Amino acid sequence: MTAPMSHVAEAPDALSLVVVSLLKGVVYREENPSLWQSLLKLHARVSDHVSVLGLGLALDEPEGYAFLRQRAEGEGAGELPRLVARRPLGYGSSLLLALLRKRLADADAAAGGTRLVMRRHELQDLVRLFLPEGTNEVRWGERVNQDIERAVGLGFLKPLAEEDTFEVRRILKAFVTAHCLEGLEQRLAAYRAQLIEEQGGRE
Repeated sequence: MTAPMSHVAEAPDALSLVVVSLLKGVVYREENPSLWQSLLKLHARVSDHVSVLGLGLALDEPEGYAFLRQRAEGEGAGELPRLVARRPLGYGSSLLLALLRKRLADADAAAGGTRLVMRRHELQDLVRLFLPEGTNEVRWGERVNQDIERAVGLGFLKPLAEEDTFEVRRILKAFVTAHCLEGLEQRLAAYRAQLIEEQGGRE
């Protein structure tokens, strides 16, 4: 007889269930509370288990997420092949994620860590400031929508039941750190000024 999920922490295959779930992607407390409790109880064993694969466990208990990351060579990973693939991002996707991370930080400061939910048009407006004069708005809109879908695919945006509405996932904080945000406004302002200069000073 299969043990119910509520008792997964005591099941003999709990370690395997946790490790396989992590290998498949991010584990969120809110999406699977029983699996999350298993992870908290077994995190030391999970870390030991995945370390032989050259992976490390990234666990943020306050934020409620965990994932596996490739260990750097200096962390004892040696010359093992990568199991966690690098995913290079284009400028548009990188800009969107940086702006979302800043919006998340602003929301945390104002509301103390509540969910950040945004409509598609709000996501588009975030990057509209960097739209050079003379750009084809239809093509630009298509590119921004592609960047939004890319963020969804990477797990940084979660589509909600309401159409064109997304939750900004807090795991974004693990990939775009507070250190990365330092000086972001100055760099964005400088980039905006460069765009205006290239367009002959037109706003």
